[in-house]
Amino acid sequence: MKETEIEELIKDERYLKLLAEKFPDVSSVATEIINLQAILDLPKGTEHFLSDLHGENIAFSHVLKNASGVIRRKVDDIFGMTMRQSEKNALCSLIYYPSEKLALLRNNETDIDEWYRTTLYQVVAVAREVSSKYTHSKVRKLLPPEFAYVIAELLYEDERESDKQNYYAQLINTIVDIGRSEKVIIAICQLIHRLVIDTLHIVGDVYDRGPGACDIMETLCNYHNFDIQWGNHDISWMGAAAGNLALIANVVRISIRYANVETLEEGYSINLLPLATFAIDTYGNDKCTVFQAADFEDNQRMSRSMQLMAKMHKAISIIQFKLEGQIIKRRPEYGMDSRNLLHLIDYEKGSIRIDGKEYQLKDKNFPTIDPEDPYKLSPEEEMLMTQLYHSFTRSEKLQNHLRCLYKHGSLFLVRNNCLMYHAAIPLNPDGSFEEVSVDGKKYKGRQLMERIDQIIRTAYFGRIESADTHTALDYMWYLWCGPKSPLYNKDKMTTFERYFIGDEKLCREEKGPYYELANNADTCDYIMRDFGLDPEKSRIINGHTPVRTTHGESPMRAGGKRLVIDGGLSKPYHKTTGIAGYTLIYNSHGLQLVQHEAFESKEKAVKEGSDIHSRVQLEEFKYHRMLVRDTDRGRELMSQIENLRKLIMAYRQGVIKEK
Repeated sequence: MKETEIEELIKDERYLKLLAEKFPDVSSVATEIINLQAILDLPKGTEHFLSDLHGENIAFSHVLKNASGVIRRKVDDIFGMTMRQSEKNALCSLIYYPSEKLALLRNNETDIDEWYRTTLYQVVAVAREVSSKYTHSKVRKLLPPEFAYVIAELLYEDERESDKQNYYAQLINTIVDIGRSEKVIIAICQLIHRLVIDTLHIVGDVYDRGPGACDIMETLCNYHNFDIQWGNHDISWMGAAAGNLALIANVVRISIRYANVETLEEGYSINLLPLATFAIDTYGNDKCTVFQAADFEDNQRMSRSMQLMAKMHKAISIIQFKLEGQIIKRRPEYGMDSRNLLHLIDYEKGSIRIDGKEYQLKDKNFPTIDPEDPYKLSPEEEMLMTQLYHSFTRSEKLQNHLRCLYKHGSLFLVRNNCLMYHAAIPLNPDGSFEEVSVDGKKYKGRQLMERIDQIIRTAYFGRIESADTHTALDYMWYLWCGPKSPLYNKDKMTTFERYFIGDEKLCREEKGPYYELANNADTCDYIMRDFGLDPEKSRIINGHTPVRTTHGESPMRAGGKRLVIDGGLSKPYHKTTGIAGYTLIYNSHGLQLVQHEAFESKEKAVKEGSDIHSRVQLEEFKYHRMLVRDTDRGRELMSQIENLRKLIMAYRQGVIKEK
C-alpha cells in the first residue's frame, strides 16, 4: 500500500473509528459491502407522484390501495386468460380492502376452506411479483413477526419444483386448517401495498376544498416513505397553525366557502362556536346572499343552516380583509398597497372606486368597519381572533400534522433527475430568473427557493418573541398570495373583487411569465441547470394548475421536459379538467403518466369490485432498465461502500484495531 494512502487513512481516522463501532472487524465490513453491492444491481424502486389532493381522502386512499392501477395490471399480467375478468376484479378488490372483502365473503362461500386455499395461492403470486426487486432481508423486515417465517417460505419456495410441491401445499393446508387464513391473507395484501409503491411524492396542496385533508395527513404521517413539496394551500394552513391571524381567517373562510367545516371541527377540534355567535349577533338580519357556500353536489355535508354559514362566511371574510390590510401596511416591501381596498369604499353610497372607475357593491352592509380606520378590528373581532388563535395553535392533531409537513416537506426537491416544486420559479418576460427581494437581499432561481424554505421553517421553529419569527410569519401570508411568491406567482388574488364586485375584468388574475415560458424546452433546460440537473436526462414536475383536458390541454409540456400532474383529483375541478387526477409513475423501466376517472365509493369497490379506471397517457420505457446504482440512493450506497473499503484497509494496515 502506498504511503499516501496510509496518510489518507490516518486523516480519516476519526470518521473510520465511528464507522468501526458498527462494523468491529473485517468480516462484518466485508458482509456489509457484499450486501450493499448486491442492492446496487437490483431494479430501482417504484416512485409515485401525485399533486393537488385538496382534501379528497376517499379517492386518494383508493389511489394508494390500487397503486394507480399498478396492482390491476400485475394481476392481469400474472393470471392473463386463466381467470375470468370478474374473478380478477374480485381479487383486486380483496388486495385493496382485505378486511372488508373477507367480512363480505365469509358467509357467502359454500366451501370457504377451498376458497381460502385458492386465494392464498393467488395473493402469494402477486406478492412474489411485486417483491422481486427487493432483497429477501428487506421483505422479511416488513412482515408481521407472527407470520414472517411462513410468508417468507411461501414467497421464496417455488411450488412448481417437484421436490417442493408437497411442502408448499402443506404450508397452505396448515394455514387453513388452524384457522389463520384470513390473518395471513391480510398480512400478504398489506405487504403488497407496502412494496408496490416504494416512494410517494406529493407535489403540493393536501389542504382545502375537500372534506378529508386531516385523514390524508394521518395517512401520510404513518406512510412508510413519502415527501411533500409544499403548495400554497399547505402554506396557508402551516401559517395558520403557526399563529398568523390573516391565514387563520383565510383557512376558516375557505373551509366555509367550500362547505367543509368538518376538517376544522371534527378533524382538528377547532371551535367555531365563537364565530357562529359573533356572526349571528353582527349579521342577524343580513341574508348575506353573496356569501352562500359553494353549490356542490355534496352540500348536504353542511352541519348548520345555509343562512348561519353565510353569516359566518361574511364575518370571517371581512376580518380577513382587515388583517391582510394590516400586514400590507407594516410590510411595504411586499409592494401590495393596491390590494388594500376597504379604504376605497364609499360606505354611504355602497360603492367603490378603483382605477378611477366606480363600481356598485353587491353587498353594502359593513357594520364592523369604521370608515375612518377600516382595517382596525372591532373589540368583538379582536376577541374572536384571539379565541381562534388559541384553537389553532393548541390543536394537538393539527400541530402533529404540521410537524410532519416540516419533517417530510420542502419547497422543492431534486430526486433521481426529477425537479419537483408545486407551482413556479419567478421569471422575467425574457425567460431569465426574476430577482426577488427577501429581507432586503435579492435572490433568484434555486437560491430564492432555498432562502424561502429557510423562512418557512423560521416561521414555526423560531422563537415566538423574535423579530425574525414575526417577519417570517408575515411572509407566510405573502407566499399564499404574493405576486412574486413561487407558490402563487400571479399579479393579485382577487378575493374581494369576486365577492363584492363581480366584474370579470377586475376579477382576472394575471399569471406570471413562468406559466407560459415554462412550456418552452429552453426555459426548462435553463431552470434545470440552475438546480444542478442535466437537461438531457431530467424533468420538471409541477402541480398547482389544473390541466383542462376538455380544452385540449396536455399534462406534457416543453416536449415532455415538464409534466403538470394536477388532473383535478378534487371534485370541484372535475368539470374543469374532464378527468379525476393524474399519477406519474417512475419505475425501473421508465415513466408512465396515468389518467384517472372518478372513484365512486369504497363500499362499491368492496361489494362489486369497482375501481378507479386508469389509462396510460405517457409511456417512456428505457432500453436499459434502471438499477439502484442509477439513482441518488445508489450514489449514496456507493459512497458508503467506498468508506467501508477504507475501513477494511485501516484494519489491515493497523491504523484501527479490530475488536
